[in-house]
Amino acid sequence: MADRNPSQVMLALTSEADQAKAEALALALLERRLVACVSLQPQRALYHWHGQLESATEVQLLLKTDARRLDDLAAAVHALHSYATPEWLVWPAAASSSYAGWLAAELAPPDGRPA
Repeated sequence: MADRNPSQVMLALTSEADQAKAEALALALLERRLVACVSLQPQRALYHWHGQLESATEVQLLLKTDARRLDDLAAAVHALHSYATPEWLVWPAAASSSYAGWLAAELAPPDGRPA
């Protein structure tokens, strides 16, 4: 994904089976500084799975990151996720300069070195 602007704000969407799993995933991603913020939203999902119509409650995670972290974020989500096939949707976002600056600062390693 090297063709992305490194300072571009990126949003990624996934969902987890319950609040505890969603919070554990969010904290793991935050601790690794792969995301600056995660918004959690309980929801009900209707979907096809293995030829059957399913209905489940789950928690949606909206992940806020930058283009430089996106590949590592995707790898971490897929490695840590409780689902065999996790939802993974990604898109660029326009952000105010102050929010984009905050996001970039939060993704920086604590020692101040570039990631």
